[in-house]
Amino acid sequence: MSEPAKKRPGRPRSIESHQAILQATIDLLIEVGVANISVDAIAARAGVGKTTIYRRYSSKEELIADAIESLRQEVVIPDTGSFWGDIDFLIESAAQLTLNPFGQQTVAMIVSTALTNPQFAQMYWAKYLQPRRRAFSIVLERAKLRGELLTNAESDLFFDTISSLMLYASVFPPTTESWSVYVRRMLNFLFQDKMA
Repeated sequence: MSEPAKKRPGRPRSIESHQAILQATIDLLIEVGVANISVDAIAARAGVGKTTIYRRYSSKEELIADAIESLRQEVVIPDTGSFWGDIDFLIESAAQLTLNPFGQQTVAMIVSTALTNPQFAQMYWAKYLQPRRRAFSIVLERAKLRGELLTNAESDLFFDTISSLMLYASVFPPTTESWSVYVRRMLNFLFQDKMA
């Protein structure tokens, strides 16, 4: 008597279809904006069924957040041996990501989507900004241990200040010096009372 056939495992998720979904979402965000985008349109553009999308994402907002984040490189937390060395590394990394037409378009998409869709804003904050906030705290803790920063320096405020300043300088770039020099000079001015 032959052995019963073993149950075959379910088909693994297709990397190609996932990438197609993300790309379709990005394309439609650029074409029609977040207010007019739909899961039906994304599925049609990606060449997949709606069920394929809903197996991966619980909501349209989660998909949009993932699609926008896919345009951004993973943040690397530096360890140069000094606080300002780490900050300069982060400034240059941000400059490479945002100071180009594609990077500026991505930033504009994130801001406009967050402003018009509170659910997206909350999801993007929880899923992507908060982990980066926590990771950035490593930079500050190292600086405190080296005696470069006062022990009462708050990592969340540092991260928010740096992010806010970089965003402002991206929208309204300085006219008398480079973006990187301006950001570094402003951060030095803002943080001077926190230096040990």
